[in-house]
Amino acid sequence: MKVKKVTINDGSYPSTLREIASPPKELYYLGAEPAVWLSRPRVAIVGSRSATAYGRAVTEQLARQLAERGITIISGLALGVDAVAHEAAIKTGGIHLAVLANGLDKIYPASNTSLARSLLEAGGALISEYPEGTPSYKQQFIARNRIVAGLADALLITEASEKSGTLHTARFALEQGRDVLVVPGNITSPNSVGCNNLIRSGAIPVTSVEDVLFAIGADNLVETLSVHIGDNADEQSILDLLYNGTSDGHELLIASKLSADTFSQTLTMLELSGKIHALGNNHWAPS
Repeated sequence: MKVKKVTINDGSYPSTLREIASPPKELYYLGAEPAVWLSRPRVAIVGSRSATAYGRAVTEQLARQLAERGITIISGLALGVDAVAHEAAIKTGGIHLAVLANGLDKIYPASNTSLARSLLEAGGALISEYPEGTPSYKQQFIARNRIVAGLADALLITEASEKSGTLHTARFALEQGRDVLVVPGNITSPNSVGCNNLIRSGAIPVTSVEDVLFAIGADNLVETLSVHIGDNADEQSILDLLYNGTSDGHELLIASKLSADTFSQTLTMLELSGKIHALGNNHWAPS
C-alpha cells in the first residue's frame, strides 16, 4: 500500500486542522481517503499506557458502543488505552484512524504492527505529519497529540494518572475549543488521579455512551451503523470498496473492474437508492 500525501493548500486537507495552532503543512496517510474520515462524527479516545483492568474495560465498552453508532474512533496506536480503543473499534466496523509520531513506513511500537495492519484491512487509515523514514523522537509524541485532538469533534479520556502524557492531549483539545470528556475513576487509584483532576477543573464527566453522543450533538444515533447490501453484483462490488475505505471515483472505477458505462449507471442507482452519497470532488461514501 502506497503512502499518500495531502498538503495544507489542498482541498482535501482536513479543515479542522487548519484552525489549530501550528497546523501540519503536510499529512501523510495510508488507507481511507480524508473525505471518508471527515464524513462521519469523530471522537478521539486516549489514556494511560499502563491501563488497569478498569481502564481497559471502560475503554472497550465506550469505543465499541461509539463505533456501533457510526462514530469514527481516533487514537495514537500506543500501548494501553489507545490499543484497546483501536481493537474495539475495528471489531465493530467503520472507518477508524491512528495518528503516528513517525513515518508510516514503520509502526511504533512494533508490537502494534498487527493492530495497524488490521485497522487498514478494516478500511481505516494511518496518519502522520512526518514523511517515510522519519524515526520517532520524544517531542514528536507530544506534537502528534495536537493532531489527534484536532481531527476529533471531542476528546474522551478513559484513564490517566496525575502526570500522564494524556494531559498534553487534553490541553491541546481545550486550546482548540474541543470538548474534553472524562471517565471518573476510583479515588484511591493513582491511575485515575489525572481524570478526576480534569473533572474537578471543569471537564465533562462521562458515565455512559449517551454522555459522549450528547456532547458531540449525535445523541440521535441510537441505532448501530447499517451496512447496505447491493441489489446486484455490480452494486455490491462498489459498496464493498466503499466500506473498505476507497472513496475516489477513479479508483473505484479501476478497482471494480466495471466498464465506464456500467460503473456510471451503477453509481447513479446506488445514489438514487440512498445507499451512497457524494462527498464532492468525485469522492463517495456509504450512507
